[in-house]
Amino acid sequence: MRFLYYDKINTIDKGKSITGIKTFTLSEEFFRRHFTKEALVPGVIYIEAMAQILGWLVIYSHNFKLSAIMSLVEDVKISSQLRPGFTAELQGEIISTSRRDSLGRAWITVDGEIIAAMDRIIYSHVHKANSENLVRLFEYYSGLKV
Repeated sequence: MRFLYYDKINTIDKGKSITGIKTFTLSEEFFRRHFTKEALVPGVIYIEAMAQILGWLVIYSHNFKLSAIMSLVEDVKISSQLRPGFTAELQGEIISTSRRDSLGRAWITVDGEIIAAMDRIIYSHVHKANSENLVRLFEYYSGLKV
């Protein structure tokens, strides 16, 4: 993962749900030389943030024995009028999971208002994963110990 679009994972409930936070500041790399008049957080950043935390929930729920590859996103709703300088809460939940794939949904709120949501996201499972490395990365990127 080159860019992380969450700052910390607050809670994780195996096989069920995950929450995290992200503070969007003007110093984010994606703002550099991109906006000429008014800096706005691009919608694709919200999608990636939701996909990252929900992907960790899938990996965690399968005991770090697989990697999760986002393969489908549907029913996305995004507010594109947010300027940097806010903290968002990211939330996700697994709807169903099997050996082959996982289905989930995720949303982002700011001050209790939903600013972005994905009603359907599917991850394909790749079973040739280095479990020790995934645990190490999860602990480093999430701030949680397994």
